[in-house]
Amino acid sequence: MKNMEWFNQDHEDEFGDALYRRTEELYQIPDSIPNKKGLIECPVIPLRDLIVFPHMISPVFIDREESIRAIEEAQILDKTVIGLTQIDAEVDYPDKHDFIPIGVEMAVGRVLEMPDGSSSALVQGRRRVQIVQFVHFEPFIKVRARPIYEVQEIDKKTDATMRTALELFHRCVDLNRSLPEEAYLYALNITEPGWLADMIVTTIAPSLEERMEFLQILDPLERINKVVSLLAREADVLELEDEIHTRAQSEVDRSQREYYLREQMRAIQTELGEGDIWTRELEELKARVEQADLPEEAQARALKEIERLTQMPQMSPEIGILRTYIDWILELPWKQETPDNLDVKHAAEILERDHYGIPKAKERILEYIAIRNLKPKRIRQPILCFVGPPGTGKTSLGQSIANALGRKFVRLSLGGVRDEAEIRGHRRTYIGALPGRILQTMKRAGTINPLFMLDEIDKLGGDFRGDPSAALLEVLDPEQNYAFSDHYLEIPYDLSKVMFITTANYIGTIPAALLDRMELIEFPGYIEEEKMEIATRFLIPRQLEENGLEEVPLHFTPAAVTKIIREYTYEAGVRNLEREIGKVCRKIARAKAEGKRHPLQINPNLVEKYLGPPQYFNLEAERKNEVGVATAMAWTEYGGEIMPVEVLLVEGKGGMQITGQIGNVMQESAQAALTYLKSRAEDFKLEVDLFEKIDIHIHIPEGAVPKDGPSAGITICTALVSAFTGREVLKEVAMTGEITLRGRVLPVGGIREKVLAAHRAGLKRIIIPKRNTKDLIDIPKQVLSELNITPVDHMDQVLDIALSSLPPKRKATRLMRRLADEIKNEETNFQNEEKAKKRGQTTLIQPGV
Repeated sequence: MKNMEWFNQDHEDEFGDALYRRTEELYQIPDSIPNKKGLIECPVIPLRDLIVFPHMISPVFIDREESIRAIEEAQILDKTVIGLTQIDAEVDYPDKHDFIPIGVEMAVGRVLEMPDGSSSALVQGRRRVQIVQFVHFEPFIKVRARPIYEVQEIDKKTDATMRTALELFHRCVDLNRSLPEEAYLYALNITEPGWLADMIVTTIAPSLEERMEFLQILDPLERINKVVSLLAREADVLELEDEIHTRAQSEVDRSQREYYLREQMRAIQTELGEGDIWTRELEELKARVEQADLPEEAQARALKEIERLTQMPQMSPEIGILRTYIDWILELPWKQETPDNLDVKHAAEILERDHYGIPKAKERILEYIAIRNLKPKRIRQPILCFVGPPGTGKTSLGQSIANALGRKFVRLSLGGVRDEAEIRGHRRTYIGALPGRILQTMKRAGTINPLFMLDEIDKLGGDFRGDPSAALLEVLDPEQNYAFSDHYLEIPYDLSKVMFITTANYIGTIPAALLDRMELIEFPGYIEEEKMEIATRFLIPRQLEENGLEEVPLHFTPAAVTKIIREYTYEAGVRNLEREIGKVCRKIARAKAEGKRHPLQINPNLVEKYLGPPQYFNLEAERKNEVGVATAMAWTEYGGEIMPVEVLLVEGKGGMQITGQIGNVMQESAQAALTYLKSRAEDFKLEVDLFEKIDIHIHIPEGAVPKDGPSAGITICTALVSAFTGREVLKEVAMTGEITLRGRVLPVGGIREKVLAAHRAGLKRIIIPKRNTKDLIDIPKQVLSELNITPVDHMDQVLDIALSSLPPKRKATRLMRRLADEIKNEETNFQNEEKAKKRGQTTLIQPGV
């Protein structure tokens, strides 16, 4: 077929005649006659995604040359072909394993060429056949097959099943608009159950897998039962689709009805002179915009959006979006401002009342208030970043600063924020778009100059949705935030009068550009003395009030509070301390509620009774002078600690290992200390070859706790010198400092916490780097008066202070003397051998003992 004229509406009669003639040609082709073994031998047409059932007529599209040759062979011999369905339609050159075992004998009419270059033919299914053998695959596929004859008597059960199938098929035809009524009439005239089942399956067209399974069912009664199941399922789906369609149509009808009623109501109101409700709402909205104290640009944008509203139909979905946008413009504070309380004395009293310690943060706020009192020409709001461990009062101090200034306090937690739109908002093209969290918080504040706390700024994260920390660059830059741009609002918003305070636990995760815009104020962990004062002034009264004990004269002794701090908490802040105090108060409150006797004074014994056994134990200072054991001072985010460093020498091959979950930096410090010792071996009267006969083991106790940093360098070196020389390390000395290969002592951090930890442990003499002397200003005077702190800048000074001047003990140096004697004997033997070689004599050298 080279043209498509017979598809034209004008040639409908010619099309019907042509289709009739082609169908008659199919009926004239005889079935293949079986041989003596009951087999037929026919060419094969591989079918992709298609199954032709017996008695059914269907067009087949042919895209293989082998299939064309097979059809030509069949037409020359005036015989049928066998259609075999491929299991995988993507296979271009199938073999015998790529077909299902049951095929259909088919009569093939003339092959017509389509306009796209492919070919098609009309085929009629005759009967099922079972493939017995593939004869050949070239030039086309040819098989031997056994015809399957269906003989089925129509009993009562079969008749009932056929009637059920026809009834269900009728329901499907009624519900499915794509199925013609003639299909049901055709099915009524079929008297064979197998034929009826094949006809219905061809009409409703289930999935290819279900049709392949159906073709392989040879029992007609089983097939008709399978059809009943398929029809029942199809009828249920079609009924559900019809219900959904009916419901959707009713919704459309209701919307149209409402539209007509609204138009009638508008016409009636116009006739009565009452005006339209929608028009009145728009006029009221316009009046609100004109009366509001908005910036010129914001007012112009709001009036423009109201003008758009007047031109839209009332049922337009965009009306809600525009109304929400206008409401946001009206509800944001543009010029509303609270006056600042610039009384420096008043602010100092509030800060001291609410918080103990934190002098640097308080001093910075008082400086800001003092500058505001002088009324400079250009006022720049400070952007502060409070950095410190959890529980040190960063967030609560922000609330106190707001109270001192008389400003509104708003807080925004940035922990876990990963989307840039959380800061800048979504554009209005998105459904449900809103401004970012910055403007949402400003709306909640209600003023243009609140104290805005951005909590946990170090917990921001970025991914494919954008980097929120980059969006904060504009917010926290005083040179840019006077015209902050939100994607939703698209109007410059002034944030220059906002006092931003951010909080972080660790600045390492904050991008450098963002960190550069903020003034860092460190919140060090509270020392024990500060925790004592905070517990007495704040925590205990608050817990007494919360647990209903404010009228009970309950008193915590200083020893009891100290025991809770040291043995039941391990933190830089005071949150767990307050929890433990609250636990004691709850025990007392329960006893009072039950009418039992309860103590009025909490001492250390009662603390252990109420809180159980101690949870934490601090390492104690050495009780006596030891060889190879020195005391270091360490810094943790929970405060300072002392840390013994142990060195043990054993006979070996010159190796060194360091244990106690040590980081890379501390391992490098140990290597530097050992190299320094080797370079000074002659000064310490040590044989150079001695280091090749000894293994060194350095251990830092509490192996489950990770340790790192360079500040234990001079301590490791001191312990090494003590172990090699046998000189004892003085028990009352603790030290900290980084060591270089030349023995210089470099400064380290955390001096305040380290010195206080040594003081708590009862140590009397502290060695620190000379360049850390400036850090002693932060240490309480009482502690300084009870300690002998010696600044040093070289390792020789450390050894003179830390090591005993007494001669080494015999027991401690026995290994060293034995190894030294062996080295001397080896040198003597080597010299004797050299002399013997020069004299040309062979001498037996008696090794030394």
